[in-house]
Amino acid sequence: QVQLVESGGGLVQAGGSLRLSCAASGRLANNARMGWFRQAPGKDREFVGAIYWGGFTTYYADSVKGRFTISRDKAQNTVYLQMNSLKPEDTAVYYCAAAMPSKKFEYWGQGTQVSVSS
Repeated sequence: QVQLVESGGGLVQAGGSLRLSCAASGRLANNARMGWFRQAPGKDREFVGAIYWGGFTTYYADSVKGRFTISRDKAQNTVYLQMNSLKPEDTAVYYCAAAMPSKKFEYWGQGTQVSVSS
């Protein structure tokens, strides 16, 4: 069982930056994946990006590529989402999620609000 707690959301002006954190409890295998998703009001939840726990391989949605960076600190059992050049359309509740090897994302945090003003 894995529990996830996000932090770091807030209000920022367009062009600004925020860093979200996701603290994980429980053991994560090296080929587990940690992902970030977001859901804007009235829209479906969408994938933002993910990282393999044991390495540095990352992949991102086209909408955030080049602006967002995911990293992880195994010693702290924490995953980060660095968001730069934020746009109003990045406004959403951001969720951290974990996927065990060969499985879908099934563990979710409670979400943290990110609001970007124009």
